[in-house]
Amino acid sequence: MLKPLGDRVIIETLEEQEETVGGIVLASNVKEKPQTGKVISVGAGRVLDNGQTVAPAVKEGDVVMFDKYAGTEVNYDEKSYLVLHEKDIVAIVD
Repeated sequence: MLKPLGDRVIIETLEEQEETVGGIVLASNVKEKPQTGKVISVGAGRVLDNGQTVAPAVKEGDVVMFDKYAGTEVNYDEKSYLVLHEKDIVAIVD
């Protein structure tokens, strides 16, 4: 199991639904990078200058939207994940 450190979050990206306009299907290399994913694991939080730890606002199982080019892709146990800082998450999807 991957356990992120500090304010990092591990995300399993969700593939965007393929929608076409006028019946045109885009080639896979033209499609945009996914910007939504499911939170798999969360670090302990960000440590302030005074030593206090601020708990993360997201939790395991949340579906979130994140900045387009945020994070680092990693492969673990034959799956691909994205490790990013909590500040790169822009919203929780209800």
